[in-house]
Amino acid sequence: MGDGNGGTPSDGGGRPEGVPDLPPEWGTVVIPDDLSALAEESAAVRKDLRRQARRDTWRRRLGWPVRGGPSRSSLRIPLLIMAVAVLATLTSLFAVTWPGRQQVPPPAIRQSGSAPAPTRTMPALDLIDVDGSPVSLRGLLPAAVMLTDGCDCARLIADTAAAAKPGVTVVTVAKTSAPPPRASTPRAPGTGATSIRTLADPTGELRGSLQLGTQGTGQVATVLLVARTGEIVSTVPAASTIDQFRGDLAKLG
Repeated sequence: MGDGNGGTPSDGGGRPEGVPDLPPEWGTVVIPDDLSALAEESAAVRKDLRRQARRDTWRRRLGWPVRGGPSRSSLRIPLLIMAVAVLATLTSLFAVTWPGRQQVPPPAIRQSGSAPAPTRTMPALDLIDVDGSPVSLRGLLPAAVMLTDGCDCARLIADTAAAAKPGVTVVTVAKTSAPPPRASTPRAPGTGATSIRTLADPTGELRGSLQLGTQGTGQVATVLLVARTGEIVSTVPAASTIDQFRGDLAKLG
């Protein structure tokens, strides 16, 4: 505008030098005298600015670059991923260690050629008495079972019978054939005194079932002290004197 006050340009019209024309796509620009006429356009612009501000706020919280702003890396997304991974791991551990969850033990893997662990309970075996009849070992409990294969253990057997409490049976077992029948077998008297039973185990089933190995020679015997419940309280692989198991023998009864 001429003179900067809305007058006519001094050169008869046209634009001042150095000032470009408005873009043609804007069309005719009309500046109203009353600004209230621009209220609708102003509301639309403010609404768009608020929407853009909310969008930029969420982008900043997620660590994404703000449109039109500087692009910068952020640790928020990696931290969020790590938090989710840690939460999933803790949930799995909680499910595994839940007290009410029954743990199923994995099947035992037995190495080839390895021997099973010896049992700690007297097996339910029937051995042969001196009269040729079968005798249940468990029917003689509590007992001091003495495996006397190839052992000259008469003194050890007598000492064991003398040290045992009344009601405890001393059973000698030898890997021999069935003995010839006798008129009678030593039994405990009615007073409950210690009895000595001589039994035969021709097949060595008792020693094999308990994994006791082979019998040594000389004046040693394998002694098993068995409680009334069938539990083997003590095992002496090579006993030569009563002192080796006297204390455990005294606990039977």
